[in-house]
Amino acid sequence: MKILVTGTAGFIGFHLARRLLERGDEVIGVDNVNNYYDTRLKEARLEGLRDFQGFTEVRQDIADREAMAALFRLHQPQRVAHMAAQAGVRYSIENPNAYVDSNLVGFMNILEGCRHNRVEHLVYASSSSVYGANETMPFSVQDNVDHPVSLYAASKKANELMAHTYSHLYQLPTTGLRFFTVYGPWGRPDMAPFIFTRKILAGEPIDVFNFGHHKRDFTYIDDIVEGVVRTLDHVAQPNPHWSGLHPDAASSKGPYRLYNIGSNNPAELSRFIEIIEEKTGKTAEKNYLPMQPGDVPATYADVDSLIADVGYKPETSLEEGLGRFVDWYRAFYGV
Repeated sequence: MKILVTGTAGFIGFHLARRLLERGDEVIGVDNVNNYYDTRLKEARLEGLRDFQGFTEVRQDIADREAMAALFRLHQPQRVAHMAAQAGVRYSIENPNAYVDSNLVGFMNILEGCRHNRVEHLVYASSSSVYGANETMPFSVQDNVDHPVSLYAASKKANELMAHTYSHLYQLPTTGLRFFTVYGPWGRPDMAPFIFTRKILAGEPIDVFNFGHHKRDFTYIDDIVEGVVRTLDHVAQPNPHWSGLHPDAASSKGPYRLYNIGSNNPAELSRFIEIIEEKTGKTAEKNYLPMQPGDVPATYADVDSLIADVGYKPETSLEEGLGRFVDWYRAFYGV
């Protein structure tokens, strides 16, 4: 297939594009390679994709309406995997406008491109952060998600609503995936695995928020990509049993689906740090701090519907995944 993947210089987009190219798909990769974090890492990811004949690199901003419309007209992708976004919960407190531009305006341009060019299926990245102040565990796609605690979360909830509208009005098949704390080689420098590994190896103290009692459904990148690919191949269908009297939040009369995608096995932050210490062979100096604004104490994914529909099954343990990440980090940075 010819597949448009946005965010190919990013962590998940890069891994997804490589997996699709390895199985023989043609990938149109879009990224503006912004400086939210070190662009050298982004360029290195893209360099790994250029080795594939089926990869076409496009450098542009998804918030550029005319450029995105032209891209869809030119390339006519059959399916779209929209992984590009302004990421980060804490950064959304400092720079909210970046989230409006990328996550709202950019997503609108993707929807319009899909609508006007008969795209067969749009799969897009949502986030576990949409659960916000919800404390019912594990998080279910049937849960109420009307209480986000960060603008990032609110923008992802908005994406789900926008996608539903296009599925309802234009019969555009859309599937939203609520990612749960993705980690692994080539990961983002603003995320905990990267920050902790870098500082522990350098002998610098690490900030441990919520005094180490955070729980996260850490999900290894290969497991995430497997779920995304299976979902992309499983085109969303209308739910014939959907009723407005008893509405199912994860489906619709239109071709619309929402899924959680996580490890279904949350770990406490303190244990997460212990494993990195084991893999690096160094003990961290810890600076214990209270929880930050916009953060949530725990995430835990109910992935039953994804298992039932596409056979998704995460297989990578936290020990194995963090070991691979530390090995990659040391090799990439020569430490």
